[in-house]
Amino acid sequence: MPEPIERVPLMAAASISPLAWALILALSAIWGGSYFFAGVAVAELPPLTIVTLRVGIAALVLHLLRPVLGFALPTGADVWLAFLGMGLLNNAIPFSLIVWGQTQIASGLASILNATTPLFAVVVAHVLTDNEKVTPAKVLGLVIGFGGVVVLIGTDVLAVAASGDILAQLSCACAALSYAFAGVFGRRFALMKLQPMQVATGQLTCSTLLLLPLTLGVDRPWRLPLPSAETALAIVGLAILCTAFAYILYFRILELAGAVNLLLVTFLIPPFAITLGVIFLGENLVASDLAGLALILVGLACIDGRLRTVLRNRP
Repeated sequence: MPEPIERVPLMAAASISPLAWALILALSAIWGGSYFFAGVAVAELPPLTIVTLRVGIAALVLHLLRPVLGFALPTGADVWLAFLGMGLLNNAIPFSLIVWGQTQIASGLASILNATTPLFAVVVAHVLTDNEKVTPAKVLGLVIGFGGVVVLIGTDVLAVAASGDILAQLSCACAALSYAFAGVFGRRFALMKLQPMQVATGQLTCSTLLLLPLTLGVDRPWRLPLPSAETALAIVGLAILCTAFAYILYFRILELAGAVNLLLVTFLIPPFAITLGVIFLGENLVASDLAGLALILVGLACIDGRLRTVLRNRP
């Protein structure tokens, strides 16, 4: 089992530096923008092609930046097998499920469903680790958060089981589950004494190698019409801004604010994604979507202790 990870105190959120807050807001906007860019790209390109271009270009950018960022890639077979597993769980599977889901549902709704990642992480960590067990507060958060997912998807699932929308929503929820497994799987890299950017570059390289033959066989991208300039820019935004640059920001926030405060990014992604989708893609969210989002955020606040802290500090 992995060694215990150093924790940031729950009250640390109140003492985040101005620089860390700025980076958290920037990363939230960037990852919220990934749903916008994917929403543009799916109008012309199939999901596997979009995801392969995203991870492939991002991997290339990080390889080119290695001299600037000051890291070298390891050579051991065991490390690259771990990169392969991380690339599968953290890139290939969730990226593909989310982009496919966005062929059927709005980008804002896809981002809301992705906000369930910490809810799944609570369950996965409880089962697979010794130091992340479920507490009463986490149980309450799970109940509230999954209640939000039910509100989002709708209770009359059986009557519309064949609906593309339901399958798309479940696809995005499964992507969140994959991210949860990736979070536990990724703990082994600390034991391997690897730098964060080594992990980011290694997993993107392996996810590219995983996806490329599948994309060539299924999508046959050479037969696709040449995408418009708008779609090409969306792919560039997904790869360089929302993947390569986002990883650099992510690990800088981890250094400045700690792992617990990174959950704030998950809290803030849906509002940015919803806003971009409404402004630029003409999307609409119904009242039940917003209610589901509210429940998910309350559940997350229960899980990481912020809600308890706020209530305790009320005058």
